[in-house]
Amino acid sequence: MKTIGILTSGGDSQGMNAATRAVTRKALDEGFRVMGIKKGYNGLINGEIEELFASSVSGKLSRGGTFLQTARCLEFKEEAGILKAVETCKEFGIEGIVVIGGDGSFRGARDLCLHGIKCVALPGTIDNDIVCSDYTIGFDTALNIVVEMVDRLRDTCESHDRCSVVQIMGKNAGWVTLESSISTGATAMVVPEVEFDFERDIVQRIRKSQALGKNHFIILVSEGVFFDVPSNKNYKYVKEHGIDSAAAFAAKVQQMTGVEAREAILGHVQRGGSPTARDRIIATEMGNYAVGLLKNGISNRVVVMKDNKITDYDILEALQMKKPFDRERFNMANAINI
Repeated sequence: MKTIGILTSGGDSQGMNAATRAVTRKALDEGFRVMGIKKGYNGLINGEIEELFASSVSGKLSRGGTFLQTARCLEFKEEAGILKAVETCKEFGIEGIVVIGGDGSFRGARDLCLHGIKCVALPGTIDNDIVCSDYTIGFDTALNIVVEMVDRLRDTCESHDRCSVVQIMGKNAGWVTLESSISTGATAMVVPEVEFDFERDIVQRIRKSQALGKNHFIILVSEGVFFDVPSNKNYKYVKEHGIDSAAAFAAKVQQMTGVEAREAILGHVQRGGSPTARDRIIATEMGNYAVGLLKNGISNRVVVMKDNKITDYDILEALQMKKPFDRERFNMANAINI
């Protein structure tokens, strides 16, 4: 193998640039030529590719987003699109690719492997919902952004005896919401994975908190609660009770408790900004590991973190794993955050 490509796919996450930098520098050190593939699998199909040098990734360690850019690619889901991508690899001499992204990106990497292009995938998503890995690149930064924003909202809530209903990203997973709840001391949280009841889990918790002398409240809600997705155990409930948005949720809080309530939707601000030290370090370690696999002719692997160690799994095996939501930590947060 003489040439390695790098692409980022799916939603961007802080630390993708750090991973790209590590792959580039390590690959060059091992004597490989490195090609940066723009806009994910779209760029691979359309030949949007440029050679990367050590200087190409200078200053990228601290940058959020992905300088290679990313995009969804419906064409790559079809055999014709995959074959176009394979031809592009041949045109540019790319024999192996490091793919940075989520589950959908992993499936794309596996498809390329089946067509003779060696691939290794890295888990890059703020949701921390990759079933085979204890940690995903971008999660720590996103979590810290939420904590900072909620701390700011709390100042206003305290000034006005108000409740903030904060919608947090996580369409299919409530991990950011869970860890944010623990970190901010939120009065209540709602995640897709755990069924909730508005009277029991919201109103009664606010009443209990009021009885302890508290007059301002934070409620964290995963955006996935409002989507009809497989992980959501609450979609039917929120639809039936007319609380299928953060605004409706806040209105219901005010109606049921008499506490002034406002919604706050953090949105894509959670994906932006400079990555934390943790994300930079883990992204670097994973990128370094990925090049080592390709150097040894090993492909169709996902680089993951298990028990604080970097290791790898077969992509198909990784996609079939289950990652149960941590109910113990969920219950701990509810017991302490009153």
